[in-house]
Amino acid sequence: MGLALLVAHPLVVTDHLVDHEAQELLRKIGVEMRTLGERTQARDLCSFAAGIGGGEARFRLIGADCLGDLEPLGEQEDQGRVDIVDALAIFVELRVGHVVNLLRSVALMRALAFRCKRPACLRLAFARARGQRARAMAATVTPLHRTNAPSLDPMIQLVAADMNQVNSVILTRMQSDVPLIPELAGHLIAGGGKRMRPMLTLACARLLDYPGVRHHKLAAAVEFIHTATLLHDDVVDGSGLRRGRRTANIIWGNPASVLVGDFLFSRAFELMVEDGSLRVLKILSNASAVIAEGEVNQLTAQRRIETSEERYLDIIGAKTAALFAAACRIAAVVAERDQAIEEALDAYGRYLGIAFQLVDDAIDYASDEATMGKDAGDDFRDGKVTLPVILAHARGDEAERRFWREAMEGHRTSDEDLAHATSLLTQSDAISDTLERARHYGQRAIDALAGVGSGPAKAALVEAVEFAVARAY
Repeated sequence: MGLALLVAHPLVVTDHLVDHEAQELLRKIGVEMRTLGERTQARDLCSFAAGIGGGEARFRLIGADCLGDLEPLGEQEDQGRVDIVDALAIFVELRVGHVVNLLRSVALMRALAFRCKRPACLRLAFARARGQRARAMAATVTPLHRTNAPSLDPMIQLVAADMNQVNSVILTRMQSDVPLIPELAGHLIAGGGKRMRPMLTLACARLLDYPGVRHHKLAAAVEFIHTATLLHDDVVDGSGLRRGRRTANIIWGNPASVLVGDFLFSRAFELMVEDGSLRVLKILSNASAVIAEGEVNQLTAQRRIETSEERYLDIIGAKTAALFAAACRIAAVVAERDQAIEEALDAYGRYLGIAFQLVDDAIDYASDEATMGKDAGDDFRDGKVTLPVILAHARGDEAERRFWREAMEGHRTSDEDLAHATSLLTQSDAISDTLERARHYGQRAIDALAGVGSGPAKAALVEAVEFAVARAY
């Protein structure tokens, strides 16, 4: 996508361009959109400065972080004619002739250096009013603001036929001559989950125009791995509710839950072996090992208030994001795409998984049991040191830090203590900042899809990110 802006005004690069501002922009300037197949190069931002540093204020460039409310752009996106990906725009408003001086600013140079490293498939073009040939500047745009609430419906509709095949595989492979196995497994599998992970495998395969059927069994394998980890998690955590229903360990006991989880892991590996690809087997088996490592890491960090943000991100990157990443990546393998596409889908899934878990950890304090489908305050009472707690503890005074230490050690777990914890989280902006980090990782997920496919599949994958983040609002 290119923007040719021929207006004799100062350079303006803004962070948010929505609603009346967007409409005003469209009224004042002409916007030409075109698709460019080239990838952004690191040198583009340097050529940008050289290209406009002539001292003449005969044009301006508009770069924006949020263009989701621009109806004309949105229509183009919906019809698959343009890709919208992430951008961080620079706050600056000055005459074009002064840009070279501005670029000497250390802060701006750091910002540009960071931006040069970001992948992109969009470029903004600018040209002098006298018709000189336009030069390209690297830039990207993200539509994480919609007029309607984001939903998984586009993805559900996109993969509906494929998902029927996946469900058939799941129902067949969860059967056993031992009646307890399908009874217990069916309790969780039929428990109203979104099936987001197998849908990601199917949607990514659709994004790559894969025409075969291998992804059906592999998506079922992904769901079996996920279900097995949930059964084990509920035993470790002693959870009583999952998706608004009593957990399997409460109904059938811990031993049965653990053993049926093992059965589902085994079924997942059967499906991987039947696929016949060592590459697929390596990706999913590695994800399974990483998930287990993440759970053990979380267990050893439990009730340790000194847990760092870095360690927390390692934990959620392993226990949650690893399976999201693998679910997406295997689509590139079955579609026989190159390493670059594999890595792009892996990054999309990984960042989506991190955003998803960040939101989960925030709404454990900011939502209620009916909304979450699990006991409110579970993380608090279990002593799980999640990012909201890490931030609130770091920002608190001596008394507040003492409260958090006692709470995480299991000495302050009453409903009144939970209410006080929620109050401290709100006062310290810990919840809002956790959600802001989720938005950041969500944007990185969208960014990862730059240059990978187009059309309804891509739009559905983008909206899945928006849905994951918007669950908290």
